[in-house]
Amino acid sequence: MTEIVHMNKLKINISRLNDMLEQLSVIGRDEQGGITRLAGTEADKEARDLVVNWMKEAGLNVFIDRIGNIIGFRNGLENIKPLMVGSHIDTVISGGKFDGSYGVLAGLEIIMTLNDNKIKTKQPIALCVFTNEEGVRYSPDMMGSLVYANGLSVKEALRSINNEGGTLGQELQKIGYAGDARCGLYIPSHYIELHIEQGPILNMERIDVGIVDSLQGILWKEITILGESNHAGTTPINYRKDSGLAAANLILFLRHLCEKVGGGQVATCGKIRFDPNQINVIPGKVIMTVDLRNSDEAKLNEAEQLLDDYLSEVSNVESFNITSKILVRLHPIAFNEFLVSLIEKNAQKLGFTYRKMTSGAGHDAQMMARICPSAMIFVPSVDGISHSPLEYTPSTDIENGANLLLHTVLELANQDSVT
Repeated sequence: MTEIVHMNKLKINISRLNDMLEQLSVIGRDEQGGITRLAGTEADKEARDLVVNWMKEAGLNVFIDRIGNIIGFRNGLENIKPLMVGSHIDTVISGGKFDGSYGVLAGLEIIMTLNDNKIKTKQPIALCVFTNEEGVRYSPDMMGSLVYANGLSVKEALRSINNEGGTLGQELQKIGYAGDARCGLYIPSHYIELHIEQGPILNMERIDVGIVDSLQGILWKEITILGESNHAGTTPINYRKDSGLAAANLILFLRHLCEKVGGGQVATCGKIRFDPNQINVIPGKVIMTVDLRNSDEAKLNEAEQLLDDYLSEVSNVESFNITSKILVRLHPIAFNEFLVSLIEKNAQKLGFTYRKMTSGAGHDAQMMARICPSAMIFVPSVDGISHSPLEYTPSTDIENGANLLLHTVLELANQDSVT
């Protein structure tokens, strides 16, 4: 009975977790407080070195696989599949301190808490830091977990080229993280990822934690519009084939598309490049991206068809040469019901308010769900801000999420059978 009471009262060391989050956030921080740690850069190396050092101090056996994923392994009482937790430590350009890093360091803090209390688990526990989750410098995003889950060959991933012309394989060699361990070294029994919400729902509704039971499908397209470059002053409006105007109309169309499809459909033009990109020249070429997302596969397909029909109409009626190619296509997924129920049970036990929810962002858990039962836990993001220096989650919420993960991991790693 004493052991059960002890387990129920077990808490992570929030001061230690906050200190690790702060130390990691210094790496890549600019004068405005934004953090830039792109995959394969020196900042990425410095962050990796720090986390690997902490892993080793916590007694983990550390492996680096061929795509640069870092796996810290804590032995269990039985030689069975490990339970895996983790996330990423790469960032967007001028991002925040919690995105990705919170899931990694909370996982590490859980292991440290188990060590402090001399608690051994039946299952081994693996902590994974996935490479290039953000996809800023190399495409696709969530690359490390996609390779881990055998959704992309390691050879193809390592050939991915950045804007400076270097491959991911070359950059991993430079920073010392071109590992030799096989990708997918450990196939987990389960995977749980703790993350900030990156949206406003939990914060606005004053809810302690989100239990993520599903994740939106994502479609990325690159669209090229070819018109005709000409003089900005001497070419009358009626005689122009302005690719910039066509791009602007497409962006406006995306809003109408969302309203027509409904069902939480969202659409974004996140990147756009004009050619020749001169102030006094009508752009003859535009390359832009479209990001479509929906948790309903049928509605996502409907949105794609509406987009394709619109592009075809503009091409035929206005004589633009328009081409598009798919960059990323990820189907909506439902997370494992058993894991979702287990997280819910532990949220109730700890007295947290919660709601089940769909993630609007892509995460490594989306890839890991291909090879093992997976789920996620969210904590609030103040004002829903993320991918920004203003990204913030209060320490109380940081602690709540980590304690929920701790108790879920502890129960899962000591269960009699793998569900």
